[in-house]
Amino acid sequence: MSDPSGPQDFGELFNDVPLFREIQRVLLAGSGPINWELARQVAIASAAWGGRDDPTPTDDDRRGLEDTVRATELHVAELTSLSPPGEIVPVEAIRRAQWVEANIQGLKDLVEPTAVRVAEAFTKAQVEEAPPEQAQMAQGVLGQLAPLLLGAQAGVVLGQLAGIAFGQYDVAVPRPGPSRVYFVVPNIAAFENDWSVPAVEFRAWVALHEVAHRFEFARPWAYEHLQELIRDFVSTLDIDVAGLRERLEQLDPSNPEALQGMFQQDQALFGASTDPEQRLKLARIQAFMAASEGFADHVTEVLGRKLLTAYGRIEEALARTREDDTDDTLFERLLGIEMKRERYAQGKAFCDRVVEQTDESTLARMWGSPESLPSMPEIEEPTLWLARIV
Repeated sequence: MSDPSGPQDFGELFNDVPLFREIQRVLLAGSGPINWELARQVAIASAAWGGRDDPTPTDDDRRGLEDTVRATELHVAELTSLSPPGEIVPVEAIRRAQWVEANIQGLKDLVEPTAVRVAEAFTKAQVEEAPPEQAQMAQGVLGQLAPLLLGAQAGVVLGQLAGIAFGQYDVAVPRPGPSRVYFVVPNIAAFENDWSVPAVEFRAWVALHEVAHRFEFARPWAYEHLQELIRDFVSTLDIDVAGLRERLEQLDPSNPEALQGMFQQDQALFGASTDPEQRLKLARIQAFMAASEGFADHVTEVLGRKLLTAYGRIEEALARTREDDTDDTLFERLLGIEMKRERYAQGKAFCDRVVEQTDESTLARMWGSPESLPSMPEIEEPTLWLARIV
């Protein structure tokens, strides 16, 4: 005889268990190619790994950073001759968890085209291999699995970046929507303490780098141009489905360390092969990234040497922390785009050489239109760009 006071079915029972409610909430969160709710939770947990404190910045932190940013905007405008962004944006002092939230919103439209391509390729390959009577079931299972895997991958990458980022443009890409400037104060404070650099001067260095990026990305075409480059690259991307399947088949879901290792590998969750056409498309993205980061690094160095007495110490400390950082993790693992750090160094060398041969205002012409940006061959040989632009 059934107990009339008990649950009517197992669904009701599971709804009363907090663990199952949370699992259901995560699984049902969103319907896109990446489960961003899972990514958010994984990223926040990863950023706090090892018991790292993530304190709320103080009002004094925010006020000091705002004053620094306003002064920095004047210096960047004077040096580059770029028109300042039209709006005066708020300056925010944030925690690591807030950095995660902000970058999920700011990066999702750039990341999702690749995720769609991966999910489609993997599902198609698996369904084609399944017996006809199982094809529909396989498609449904993989349709749920791919967003979870990509969400976990995105979460690990964003969590790692949240643990080291100083500001918005540590991921040096333009963002959609209203502009803002923010600083990850726990990471900034930790760097100041670890390397014994003056807080006022290091925060001015971070502000220089952030504002330089804000000026270049304020061009109304910048975001759409990068998005189009990524979409074009992804549209003909040949996903290595066999490699992905092999990695998944070897994975032991009961082993948390194996799961963690899979998502922390330097390679992407998916592999991709490239042909000459793809390499050309890849070079266009690499050129955009090298030019944007190189320009910001150039501006930061020129003004940093002029304004900061501790500039040399700051640069040495940064170089030592980046010694083993050879790849751009976000682009490599979330977009399938190889972006070596040496490309950024080439971008800065390009900017330095252009200014040596001309001046700062000539260099700033690279942000006049998408056509004005240097190609990879021009970044490697700046005289080619000067011959075309000047």
